[in-house]
Amino acid sequence: MFLQTNRIRSVTLFALVALSILSACDNKPQQRLVLLGGDTMGTSWSVKITDLPASIERSALNTELQAELEIINAGMSTYRDDSEISRLNQYNGADAFPVSEDFYTVLKEALRVAELSNGAFDITVGPLVNLWGFGPVKIPDHVPSDKDIEEKLSHTGFNKILLLENEQHAVKKTDPDIYIDLSAIAKGYAVDRLAEILEHNSIENYMVEIGGEIRLRGINDRGQAWVIAVEKPVAGERSALMLVQPKQAAIATSGDYRNYFEENGIRYSHTIDPTTGRPITHHLASVSVVSESCMTADALATALMVMGPEHGLSFAKQQNLAVLFVVKTENGFETIATDPMKFYLE
Repeated sequence: MFLQTNRIRSVTLFALVALSILSACDNKPQQRLVLLGGDTMGTSWSVKITDLPASIERSALNTELQAELEIINAGMSTYRDDSEISRLNQYNGADAFPVSEDFYTVLKEALRVAELSNGAFDITVGPLVNLWGFGPVKIPDHVPSDKDIEEKLSHTGFNKILLLENEQHAVKKTDPDIYIDLSAIAKGYAVDRLAEILEHNSIENYMVEIGGEIRLRGINDRGQAWVIAVEKPVAGERSALMLVQPKQAAIATSGDYRNYFEENGIRYSHTIDPTTGRPITHHLASVSVVSESCMTADALATALMVMGPEHGLSFAKQQNLAVLFVVKTENGFETIATDPMKFYLE
């Protein structure tokens, strides 16, 4: 979710750890590495730039990037009562609701991935996420009743959202109680927007990261391609499982091992299956997706996490996606990479 508490924000999309080596061992001239960053969306953002053009002032660039993130957050944060998405969620009128271009762009891609994944990715499951205690509504961690789950399910469904594009972008909810949550795609969009700003400023070598969602271009400060570590999906532990070299692309990860609660010895994941209204129960621990768009990778990672290892792998192969699955087994973890993903593995 957006603007999480510390408990929530340590969740899903921190499965990627950037590996940057900041020193060299010879007498060759050092390439200049510039580090920018701050807080956003309940987590942190960071940008690493190699060979920043002399015409670009570092602090001014940092301010520009932070301002862009504030615009996105003000539009898509369910934790802000006055945000664009909160006002849409509170709106129960029959007329279309006008939205900004940013919001419309993210919503359009969210609905495309929802359709493509047959509803495995669904931005209307927010009420169920809240019901299970993983959203902005602060309730004790407990297993909700079947009646409560069914009631919330009756007001979900991505097909209850209509996009209208006439003189201005607009959204119509066919069910006034539909609640939209873009947290599983908006961080990826924000990464893409920061990358676009960097490229507009003629910056050719960078790594952009927000809460574990990453987009890369060019080389690091050692003159080599950026390398990303996919984290071993173990709660309370941070170690690299595999290395990925996304080239000129983006990578996003979804996992079930950081945000959960336990009741009567059963662990309940924050990832909700839109068809059942309940947390996933399969053995897929994490899934990483490489794509040209971080927004798309972000949404697909969530969809595949919902699908599980068998259905997810079949879907990834059918769509020719670059995906790395990490599956829990009795002996530890098994990694499965689609053919397109093998191109990026170190």
